[in-house]
Amino acid sequence: MASAHDHHDDDIPEGFTISAEPLDATLWAHIFIQMLAFGILFPIGMVLGIIKSRWHVPLQVLATIIAMLGWALGHLHGGRKFVESNVHAHFSTFIFFQLLTQIVLGIYLKLHLEMGIHGRIRPVFKLLHNVNGKAFPIVSWTQMLFGGITALGFCQEDHLGQCLAHFIMGSAFIAYGIVLTILLLVGQLWLRRTGRSQEFFDSVVIAAWGLVNSLTEHRWGTEWVRNDWQHTTMGIIWFAAGLAGVWLSRDREGNPKRNFIPGFVLLMTGWAMSAHPQELMISAMTHKMFGYTLMGAGLTRMIEISFVLQDKPGIDESGFGTHSFQYVPVFLLFASGFLFMGATEEQMALVAWSGMDAVAYVLILYSLAFLLFLFVMMLINVYDRSANPIPAKKGLSNGHAVGEEEGRLRDAGEFELEGLMTDDEEDEENAARRKLLNGDGFGALATPSTTATVGRNNERLA
Repeated sequence: MASAHDHHDDDIPEGFTISAEPLDATLWAHIFIQMLAFGILFPIGMVLGIIKSRWHVPLQVLATIIAMLGWALGHLHGGRKFVESNVHAHFSTFIFFQLLTQIVLGIYLKLHLEMGIHGRIRPVFKLLHNVNGKAFPIVSWTQMLFGGITALGFCQEDHLGQCLAHFIMGSAFIAYGIVLTILLLVGQLWLRRTGRSQEFFDSVVIAAWGLVNSLTEHRWGTEWVRNDWQHTTMGIIWFAAGLAGVWLSRDREGNPKRNFIPGFVLLMTGWAMSAHPQELMISAMTHKMFGYTLMGAGLTRMIEISFVLQDKPGIDESGFGTHSFQYVPVFLLFASGFLFMGATEEQMALVAWSGMDAVAYVLILYSLAFLLFLFVMMLINVYDRSANPIPAKKGLSNGHAVGEEEGRLRDAGEFELEGLMTDDEEDEENAARRKLLNGDGFGALATPSTTATVGRNNERLA
């Protein structure tokens, strides 16, 4: 959460939103503690709540305590000062009430009040608790971005528009990667139940996003400039391609059908962004790497659908099988998102001033993409292990699973042991059977001779 205490605007130069002092240790502690609480613990607690784990409540309580500590540190820091109207401070109020609402709803549901009016309002509160909890990672991500923007004093006045474009579009690429990861690992069966191909949903979103972009990228009533043309035409191709993708998402019999359109849209978008004009050399190199990465995501996505899966919904019929190549386009979407969010005008000027070259900066952004990719897969794995447990293997022998082939070999060995009995042993056993048929009772089967025969057979088996 933000530091919303009294600030001294007199220490902030005119035209700036931050003072010249560096971040002190208290503010750094605030940053890392809130990243731990909102970026790691709360998302893990959300997944534990979905699977109804007994660790859900203890972890959320711990995360709340840590978040309150971070909130207090945000009020006690020295060093750099910020204008009171910063977005991070204002949004922290909303998060505080969202967290308070979640705590109250959780306590109420934990009391298990179901009599009288509680029986009618409990389902509503349960729904609110679920929706609020699942929205919390998105809100937390937004607040962490606001925190970075506020700490550096970025995205003010003329820089606001391109900041919004970079952070919204970059977050959208990461969100797309997260959705594809979920569908790849635990969503294949759900996708089959919908009766739609994955490209149908992708194309609908692409068409809607393209329509909005084609109408909003140019400020109507003003002169058209170079970037307006590029952004608007990019929206048009997204809209047109999305409509084509929806059409191709079914075959002539109405069955779900895979297609290349979403991957091709990513490829074309990456090509366009790689040629985007930039003022700084490091900005041009970063944008070019973003374009190449997005082109790679689109190209590998088309290869996955057309050649790896061969238009099938999954690698196998179980709904849980994956091919190693399927992770490539997913990760490249994560990387594309971080590269685009890290390529704003002010960030590029800061990196150029620091003396860091473009290669080092790109590698740092790729490292962040790998960490988030890993964390998302870990969260999915926690859910998958509980929601889709691996069935225990049947047929244990001395604590080890016995396969079908091994069982057949054992049965064949027992059958062959019958041929190892001597003629005398067979005569003794036949005599015992005749006694049983003559009415001598079941006790005849337990004669010393038959017992000796069984013992010798057991010795041979051993």
